[in-house]
Amino acid sequence: MDGKIESLKGKLIVSCQALPHEPLHSSFIMGRMALAAKEGGAYGIRANTKEDIAEIRKNVDLPIIGIVKRDYDDSEIYITPTMKEVDELMEVRPEIIAVDATLAARPGGKTLDVFFREIREKYPDQLLMADCSTVDEALHADALGFDFIGTTLVGYTPQSRELKIENNDFEIIREIVAKVKHRVIAEGNINTPEKAKRVIELGAFSVVVGSIITRPQLITKSFAQALDF
Repeated sequence: MDGKIESLKGKLIVSCQALPHEPLHSSFIMGRMALAAKEGGAYGIRANTKEDIAEIRKNVDLPIIGIVKRDYDDSEIYITPTMKEVDELMEVRPEIIAVDATLAARPGGKTLDVFFREIREKYPDQLLMADCSTVDEALHADALGFDFIGTTLVGYTPQSRELKIENNDFEIIREIVAKVKHRVIAEGNINTPEKAKRVIELGAFSVVVGSIITRPQLITKSFAQALDF
């Protein structure tokens, strides 16, 4: 693993994303957001779409976890769901590409196993991250050979709806770290510096933090709701 990826060990990755319905939706703004994240001490960026990644590259020289969020009528999966999205990302070559690695059916009924093999055959040197929602999904992705196992979707799928990543001192992260052979990237509802520090102490390779840093409308909402009594 090259030095750029190794630099992420024990460090913060900031997710710089804004979807079309959000106030900060703009590749230019995400580029500046990434620069602000770097100035604050981030060692990596997670970003959505080739356009945002290209703009972020103009502003920072940090390793990027790239995704494309796209909805398909025949699938609940929206994080890099097909080869079309992988091909788009390869135009800007993020250091890592993340894909949904949950149990849900992929567009066209394709299984994760088949999709993973297709990516490996077409882009054998590309590092891949599995966005998982349960321990079983993490173990399956690990067995397939994903380079990184992420807890991105814990609590966001029907099979994980009752799970919370921080429950019982991050029990789900501790179990995944103990059972998989590939590196674990902790992500999902890690919304305080203390939680970020804790997941690294528990053995996560790196930690991704998003909304609490880069979505001001949600940060504002938490303050506004606290005053609404």
